[in-house]
Amino acid sequence: MKILVCIKRVVDYNVRIRVKPDGGGVVTDGVKMSMNPFDEIAVEEALRIKEAGNADEIIVVSIGAKQVQEQLRTALAMGADRGIHVETTENIQPLTASRMLLNIAQSEGVDLVLLGKQAIDDDNNQTGQMLAALWDRPQATFASGLSFDGGKATTIREVDAGLEVLEVDLPAVVTVDLRLNEPRYVKLPDMMKAKKKTIDVKTLADLGVEAAPGVSSLGVRPPEGRQAGKKVETVEELVKELQARGLVND
Repeated sequence: MKILVCIKRVVDYNVRIRVKPDGGGVVTDGVKMSMNPFDEIAVEEALRIKEAGNADEIIVVSIGAKQVQEQLRTALAMGADRGIHVETTENIQPLTASRMLLNIAQSEGVDLVLLGKQAIDDDNNQTGQMLAALWDRPQATFASGLSFDGGKATTIREVDAGLEVLEVDLPAVVTVDLRLNEPRYVKLPDMMKAKKKTIDVKTLADLGVEAAPGVSSLGVRPPEGRQAGKKVETVEELVKELQARGLVND
């Protein structure tokens, strides 16, 4: 089985996001960037599948400027076999990304595509579903468990009523949740070895895709600051304060 894992370069989850003064986006200059945490879980799951003897090759792919090769190298250091970099400085939206990934999945002849359930920068949660629709293959989203039997994959995901078990035929698209696994720590020797692994660079033209934006951003603004709280001594004071703010009826 050949696995394709899609990863995205995002602002590190430990960094406090700052909005640009003109409201045109968030500040990324001089900010630490990392692999999207959900995608890192997808890479780890692919490695575990291979280590269990259920896969022969793991390919990682990322879309963006030259800097995304840092995250590709991290995935290669974790244990992925080779990488594909779709180089572009355009703002790539989910549908365009899905078309690119479809081209790669078909040309590589992969049996399984793994993605994080969403990226922490835009929280769209769309790419995996769109890819499955374009590919006309089954999908299983928000997976917190994954196993294989022959040409089928069985996933477990958490829903309001408990756990939902889905069985899909391969090839398929699976998006992963936080509870699926805990990614391994990348050691320096592994990073050195990753420098020798292959990263193929492609362009949008190579994939026959245009970066046509389907959604335009009107602006970005930070959330309103929280007001200071007020401490009350009794229930009566609490009720009066809530009434004064119109939060409860008289």
